[in-house]
Amino acid sequence: MEKLIIYQLFPRVFSNPTTDCEPSGSLERNGSGKFNDFTLPVLKEIKDLGVNCVWMTGIIEHATKTDFSRYGIQKDNPNIVKGEAGSPYAIKDYYDVDPALAVNVPERMEEFEAMLKRVHDTGLKFFIDFVPNHTARQYHSDMAPEGIEDFGTHDNIMYAFSPSNNYYYIPNQQFYPDFPLDKEGLEPYIEFPSKVTGNDCFTAFCTRNDWYETVKLNYGHDYQGHTDHFDPVPDTWLKMLHVLRYWCKKGVDGFRCDMVFMVPLPFWNWVIPRVKEEYPDVIFIGEIYDVAQYRPFLDYGCFDYLYDKVNLYDTLVGIETKGWSAAQLTGCWQTVDGIGDRMLNFLENHDEVRFASSAYAGDPMRVLPSLVVSSMISKGPFLIYYGQELGEQGEENEGFAGNNHRTTIFDYWSVSCLRRWINDGKFGEKKLTPQEIYLRQLYKKVLTLCNSRAAIREGAFFDLMYVNLQNPGFNPHNHFAFIRHSADDKLLIIVNFSKESARVEVNIPEVALRVCGLEEGDVSCRDLLWDKSYNFTLSPTQPASVFVGAADALILPLSKSKK
Repeated sequence: MEKLIIYQLFPRVFSNPTTDCEPSGSLERNGSGKFNDFTLPVLKEIKDLGVNCVWMTGIIEHATKTDFSRYGIQKDNPNIVKGEAGSPYAIKDYYDVDPALAVNVPERMEEFEAMLKRVHDTGLKFFIDFVPNHTARQYHSDMAPEGIEDFGTHDNIMYAFSPSNNYYYIPNQQFYPDFPLDKEGLEPYIEFPSKVTGNDCFTAFCTRNDWYETVKLNYGHDYQGHTDHFDPVPDTWLKMLHVLRYWCKKGVDGFRCDMVFMVPLPFWNWVIPRVKEEYPDVIFIGEIYDVAQYRPFLDYGCFDYLYDKVNLYDTLVGIETKGWSAAQLTGCWQTVDGIGDRMLNFLENHDEVRFASSAYAGDPMRVLPSLVVSSMISKGPFLIYYGQELGEQGEENEGFAGNNHRTTIFDYWSVSCLRRWINDGKFGEKKLTPQEIYLRQLYKKVLTLCNSRAAIREGAFFDLMYVNLQNPGFNPHNHFAFIRHSADDKLLIIVNFSKESARVEVNIPEVALRVCGLEEGDVSCRDLLWDKSYNFTLSPTQPASVFVGAADALILPLSKSKK
């Protein structure tokens, strides 16, 4: 079984060729990437990085300030839309795709399906976002199959909570946030009674810091009475099951499920097995931020994988930016011991700042230690975010969110490094800087190793830190060392987070030799990253001594590889 290597991209930005985008520019002014841009050559270039799965964010139709009403698509009130393009997490139609991604809007679904076929023809899996906790404030489906009614169609708006309602309400109170609802467009936005805002804001008086563009869905939990009403099965559960099956039928291979902890856990226990009854290979990845909930959501909730943001990712950020010691990484695998292979690791995604931004490392060339640890500490999936492999810094003011060290998800925009790599469909290094060329090759090496080496793809992990904390030749503040091992493949992996190169001496205890199936003796090997020769002794009484560069890593084969 392959280790999942996921490439997350935002289609409207990824392939947008516009070179002079304006902050908060319209679709007509700034343009947008299209489904049709994902040709076989584009997809093959992505796969060539060592990727075997593409996650496209912003596929399902969401609220936008762009007027598509001439195509029979209900216009959104701009006062409750974030950015010109709108948030991809303010879903307005679970059965449709973003019309901005289509060359021919009336044929948008056909263009999506053709793209999906090309993804599969390339040998890649295809994931989309499933957003279960909230919809856009103005939800209306014009593409729902016959017999499927919109959320809220039969809600009794006199009740704050009713088991049969799809939304939560604030009876007898108009939606009244702390910003005007008549500033944009020709019509003010009026919502009476107010619905509850998507980030569990149970008041009509939300702020700009709330998810004001969304409203929370009701899965049968009464937040005021603290009671659950799951029998009979809530209407929202049935509607969402239908949505998931709809996309599975189209050929979607998996779902990155948004904010899964904001939806009652029994829903996941109910819905995921029902989807897998018909589509057993579909993959569910949950976005979650509480380590205490990891095991319940994997076991009872039936997820295949979960984000490990607050554990491994936050620790790597701490090492890079806050003076945390590399030895704290031991606590990361111990925290998820037994479920580590079901953790999705990453250094970037649409929610987090760019690694190369001034809010994180400030230098994409420092990525290797974090990249090696995050991608190779387990058999679990690893995710990279589009442009990460070129050192994109995300230091632009694109519009709604300003310069927040991320690439916008709210605006029509384009990214220089991706434009130059795509190069009007020619691809390659011609227009890339030497640093960008180096980084892309580095990512390709690391990501390819994740599946070409059995020790990483399917092997076990052995942490060497416990025998090196008091080792005078090893600095546990800057260095981290571990072994990945399978029956026929053994790798010694050493990383150096420091800005200084170092001679690193790694103690390897007798128990490690026994557990990993290693024999004592002299080792002569070539590092898998740099193809340099290394000679050292494998012995419980003598440390393995190697030179590791600043912000560098070594992956040293201790036995012959059988792929």
